[in-house]
Amino acid sequence: MKRRALLLGALLMPTAARAQPKKPSKRQATRPAAKPAPVHAAKPATPPPPPGLKEARTQLVAFDASPFPYRGFIPDTTKPFLDVRDGKRRGHTTGRGDVYWEEGTYSDRRSLLYLPQGFDPAQPVLIVLYLHGQGATLERDVALRQAVPRQVAESGKNIALVAPQLAYDALDSSAGNFWRGGHFARYLDEAAERLMRLYGDRSAGRGFNLAPVVIVAFSGGYLSAAYALERGGANHRVNGLILLDALYGDEPKFAAWFAARRRQAFLLSAYTDSTKEENATLQGLLTKRRIPFTRAVPKTLSPGTAAFVGSTGGLDMHGDFVTRAWQADPLKQALSMIAGYAPVHGKKDA
Repeated sequence: MKRRALLLGALLMPTAARAQPKKPSKRQATRPAAKPAPVHAAKPATPPPPPGLKEARTQLVAFDASPFPYRGFIPDTTKPFLDVRDGKRRGHTTGRGDVYWEEGTYSDRRSLLYLPQGFDPAQPVLIVLYLHGQGATLERDVALRQAVPRQVAESGKNIALVAPQLAYDALDSSAGNFWRGGHFARYLDEAAERLMRLYGDRSAGRGFNLAPVVIVAFSGGYLSAAYALERGGANHRVNGLILLDALYGDEPKFAAWFAARRRQAFLLSAYTDSTKEENATLQGLLTKRRIPFTRAVPKTLSPGTAAFVGSTGGLDMHGDFVTRAWQADPLKQALSMIAGYAPVHGKKDA
């Protein structure tokens, strides 16, 4: 239609010879040109919120693959773990001769889960598995007295914390189901699912399932660590071991693990006089395998690093070793030295 109108207008237009100039009528008076619209500077785009959790998240949750209850045998023996009966009650006799009952000591299925403020599953994730010592509970000791969640947060790393309840408030280092072949791998699989639920987004599941693991053992937690490494079925995921005055035995298990994994993993053992001899034994086993190590705090904890930090006091230091060793909050410093994990964007408090 526009083209047709243009052609019709051309036919009706007067030729140059006959065209007479006409005075513009009042109606045809030209209007002043409209003022151009003012140009406003573009507003800067609102920066996106920092990634990660706005607030830290903590949960105590019962696991199906928990270390306890355990109704198997003590490794390399034919002795059942629950070797005492009192009516319907079953109990375990420790190496000291103490008897603890299953109901109160070996029945807590809970694990402590913690994600620090700023945790971002889109970034490389590290799972820290913390194994508490004897006479401990998750609420009183791991969370408060040993301040493990706070030290994880203040390390500044993108870390998810998992801490299973071992023998509840008892002088016993028993590993329970971690004595079973492959059970540690099942525990980690469940931990990944539980962490995904705690984070609240299914898309985070893959990151948790593939995340490398660093085992941190304090005191009697060494036994669970030793068997997890020897028969747990998840060594391909364990990229580090931190022993906090925890080497009370099983030195060959730790030496064999590090010899097999040292291209991918690190080993840090800090100790008081309480475990000085056992640490010397482990150093000797590494020397026989021609594996180098240092007797000082390393600058970084990277694959191949083996470090022993001794001369940190006597037995009186042992109980507070997680918060007071070669320096205050040694776990915080050790975690901050692990290479390859970007800092989280959040306040450094738990």
